[in-house]
Amino acid sequence: MTDTLADLLDLAWQRLALGVADRNAPARYPVLATLGADGWPAARTVVLRAAQRIAGVLEIHTDTRSAKVASLHADPRAEIVIWDPAVALQMRLRAEVAVLTGSAAAPAWADVPDVARGNYGSLPAPGTPIPTPLAYEKAGEAGRFAVLRAQIVAIDLLHIGPAHRRARFRRADGWTGEWLAP
Repeated sequence: MTDTLADLLDLAWQRLALGVADRNAPARYPVLATLGADGWPAARTVVLRAAQRIAGVLEIHTDTRSAKVASLHADPRAEIVIWDPAVALQMRLRAEVAVLTGSAAAPAWADVPDVARGNYGSLPAPGTPIPTPLAYEKAGEAGRFAVLRAQIVAIDLLHIGPAHRRARFRRADGWTGEWLAP
């Protein structure tokens, strides 16, 4: 199944595409890791909204006031990690992330269902201490909506099986890939 570099890379992009299309797919909920403002790594589960193989881009939506946006403004480097147990594949994707807002994010905002818009612009801002678990309001606000556009620069894939396979692919090398010891 993954005996060639091309097969392994194809499998990864197939699973990423499935994550966009199927809310039950493991790739739907990757972990995004950034460097926090306090200097510590910060990792959180996000929702994958787009995967464009030709462009080498993944997209995630968030509130402009979230800590991840501040982290990415300070340092746009991030890593996205996915474990897909159905195919025993770990994906680690290094990316440079642009934070799109306003008119740049408007096309994506237009596609956000009304019921989900409340996730962007909640009151108080994400991460603000509150006195009780539900002491916040959902207040969908286009001005608080951001698209995190992750331009993939490297992909590290580890396929766990009777014989493990690991490979790294780099944009700079035209995604040709190389095998690595697992």
